[in-house]
Amino acid sequence: MTATMNGTPKKELPAEPLLVVDDLVVEYPSKGWRRPPFRVLKGVSITIGAGETLGLVGESGSGKTTLGRAVLALAPITSGTVRYDGKVISGLGAKERRALSSDIQVVFQDPYTSLNPAMTVNDILSEPLRVAGTPRAEAEKRVRDLLDHVRLPADAGERLPREFSGGQRQRIAIARALSRDPRVIVCDEPVSALDLSTQARVLDLFVEIQERTGVAYLFVTHDLSVVRRISHRVAVMQGGEIIETGDAATVTTTPQHPYTQRLLLAAPVPDPQRQAERRAERRRLAAAMAADASTNTPAIASTSGDRA
Repeated sequence: MTATMNGTPKKELPAEPLLVVDDLVVEYPSKGWRRPPFRVLKGVSITIGAGETLGLVGESGSGKTTLGRAVLALAPITSGTVRYDGKVISGLGAKERRALSSDIQVVFQDPYTSLNPAMTVNDILSEPLRVAGTPRAEAEKRVRDLLDHVRLPADAGERLPREFSGGQRQRIAIARALSRDPRVIVCDEPVSALDLSTQARVLDLFVEIQERTGVAYLFVTHDLSVVRRISHRVAVMQGGEIIETGDAATVTTTPQHPYTQRLLLAAPVPDPQRQAERRAERRRLAAAMAADASTNTPAIASTSGDRA
């Protein structure tokens, strides 16, 4: 048995990956005449096993959200492939992609805008089931079960999203993603809009759901403390590339790459003197990285020797 950072036992992960992203390149047209396309992802490769969480961490503009969107077919893929359960799913048509919606789902960053404000929670949760042709009685039971799974009261189904707190709205979004029993959920900064105490409860809910259902997560965040809490492995992105990979405990406590060290030092601490020391160390690392970038490109740091 393996364990989470908080000591909760977890089952051993399968050797065969469920989701494989191989040498993925994503480009967007540049503004201006004859300018080359802007390359957002530069040959990114990751794997995720069934029941595993891969934390994808980096600052704004690193490409982490674009990678999640590419897995969901929401970003244009210039080259490379995305494979799910052994089958190439990049480049599928709209009809084939819709057929995958029961297997691959998403929880977006902002619970305030990701839910239709005019729909009751019952309607929000039952809509994917109705589209799939689920009988009404079965759909109603499924909605009740989903509300129970995310620890919302049964009468929540009759209410509108605006009647809930931010953490409760994110629980509704998680329930919607779970409605058709997916095997993979792309989580795009799902707790960044929440206060720290609510973050902790929602992260615990993600872990509990994974242990109960075996769902895999691609967990996108800018916060190393979040991936430390929830992830089995971590991939760190900078400038459209993965620059460090490894198990979560190692990468989030003793990172090898200066960029990851900077991310770790960015986390606030209550001691003002220690916080000032961390800021000074971040500035030193930033200067060292700038000097190194002017002379060469550093290799990927890895604790395992494997790609993410």
